[in-house]
Amino acid sequence: MTDFLNFIGGQWVAPSTGAYFENRNPADTRDLVGRFPASGVDDVERAVASAARGFDLWKRTPAPARGDVLRRVGDLLSARKEELANIMTREMGKPLAETRGDVQEGIDTAYYAATEGRRLFGHTVPSELRNKWAMSYRRPIGVAGLITPFNFPLAIPTWKMFPALVCGNAIVFKPSEDVPHTAHVFVEILLEAGLPPEVIQLVHGMGEVVGKAIVEHPGVPLLSFTGSTETGSFVGETAGRMHKRLSLEMGGKNAQIVLDDADLELAVEGVLWGAFGTTGQRCTATSRLILQEGIHDRLVARLVERARALRLGDGRVAGTDVGPLVHEASREKVERYVAIGLAEGATLACGGSRATAGDLAHGFFFEPTIFTGVKAGSRLEQEEIFGPVLSVIKVRDADEAFAVNNGVKYGLSSSVYTRDVTVAFRALQDLDNGITYVNAPTIGAEAHLPFGGVKQTGNGHREGGWEVYEFYSETKVGYVDYSGALQRAQIDNY
Repeated sequence: MTDFLNFIGGQWVAPSTGAYFENRNPADTRDLVGRFPASGVDDVERAVASAARGFDLWKRTPAPARGDVLRRVGDLLSARKEELANIMTREMGKPLAETRGDVQEGIDTAYYAATEGRRLFGHTVPSELRNKWAMSYRRPIGVAGLITPFNFPLAIPTWKMFPALVCGNAIVFKPSEDVPHTAHVFVEILLEAGLPPEVIQLVHGMGEVVGKAIVEHPGVPLLSFTGSTETGSFVGETAGRMHKRLSLEMGGKNAQIVLDDADLELAVEGVLWGAFGTTGQRCTATSRLILQEGIHDRLVARLVERARALRLGDGRVAGTDVGPLVHEASREKVERYVAIGLAEGATLACGGSRATAGDLAHGFFFEPTIFTGVKAGSRLEQEEIFGPVLSVIKVRDADEAFAVNNGVKYGLSSSVYTRDVTVAFRALQDLDNGITYVNAPTIGAEAHLPFGGVKQTGNGHREGGWEVYEFYSETKVGYVDYSGALQRAQIDNY
């Protein structure tokens, strides 16, 4: 058995609590990955103090040089892609094809961030006064607390960390307790690439202890959190009270709309991937399928046939389509929503049960599940499940489909399948989401574009793309008056 460590103060150290938690393979709970620190508040205190020292060094490093470190990180991620994919699949379950994509997203983000080290643009503008220079530039904020989820063990930490580092901030990193091994190896790679040791702190532990301590620490002025809307509300309340800058990426109840003129086979492929990829454990997962009545029965029949044929198993085994849920609590939540759907009068078209045959008995597997006859406004249609459950809603036309899409508290991703270009552009305009896909599923972010949602999905900030660099830095304005005389701005000089 391996006991892993935190990385605090430039060293790998045991937790102050002396306590550890187990990390097991959700596809086979007999497989123990290792024990990881169940850290406490004292560990966070030391991490923040060290990060403050790291920030003082890192902020004085030229931004292009900071980008050079991330370019080396990208090279190392590329070289270790298969190893990292295996580590992720072992500790969180999704198939290797998906975890390889997870690593590739980190690679893409690293190279994109490296170039942004030369593009942290400010503005130079004319002054209203003679012989006076006026400009703005971007500067770092301080120690950034990054709290990340289990479903993208590498990609989401890179979305947050690489822009934060290029902008000159230091990091206190709290990964999900479900994927600590990936985080450990990721930090090793950052150090190998030449990141100064006190710029990165890794503190393992429970969200209610370590995450809470980071959020509440007065020495952490900058926070980025991805997780549930309920936890995000607590983070938001604390950050507001303490005047911290905060980026929230929370829940989703994403819909794929399929209209009568759509390519039905393409739509079936899209919803299978969107609903059951990552076992439905994506904030962008397709959890609602809104079908126009003319194609409803044909598409449902084909979809159920294909869903029943999906192969469940260990994601490291060739031929596996769907891996396990991340832990037993997630599987129990899915079971509760199956019961809710039946109680609400929805029809269980397929799935609905634990998958326990053979080797599946040792993991947290659940059958891909499809409900038909789901009513708009029902709990099954409204609430995030975060598992392999798809709700099918029948509608008359595009107008009703758009209204159903918009009738939830979340607003992350949406999708419409149609051959009508007018309807496609209406969808881009009228669907109340941060992301809309046309003739593609609700999942599939690209590293060079902003990612995030509206309503209770987030708080207005975006990850990825160019916008995130504005979140991780702040504007400073400089004036240089070389007139040799007092010139009074904001006085009536006309």
